[in-house]
Amino acid sequence: MSSVYEAIGGELTIRNLVERFYFHMDTLPEAKSIREMHGADLTPVKEKLFMYLSGWLGGPNLFEEKFGHPRLRARHLPFKIDKPERDQWMICMVHAFDDVQVMEPYRSEILHSLLNLADHMRNQSHPGS
Repeated sequence: MSSVYEAIGGELTIRNLVERFYFHMDTLPEAKSIREMHGADLTPVKEKLFMYLSGWLGGPNLFEEKFGHPRLRARHLPFKIDKPERDQWMICMVHAFDDVQVMEPYRSEILHSLLNLADHMRNQSHPGS
């Protein structure tokens, strides 16, 4: 059985997905607050997201090999992340999946998992959110 990484196209697809994700973060007005959390040069975060997604989707564990365990929640604690930030991140990711044309059933499965991951990154809580 092949991994999700292989099934969706491997390195090329993941690189394209990351490029499109950050393109949307950089250009969509509704992603303004999460874009402001990043430096002017997106190159380092693009590479980190590519490396993370590669391993997360069953490909090479590039992130862990270079940086150790992802500890994503801890790495994101310096940033205010609540429902609006989670939703902005997901809007960019959905657009990227549309652009790259990740096919079903992988599209829905991965986006659902990414939503759970993005929700786990929330470190601010407000009643009813």
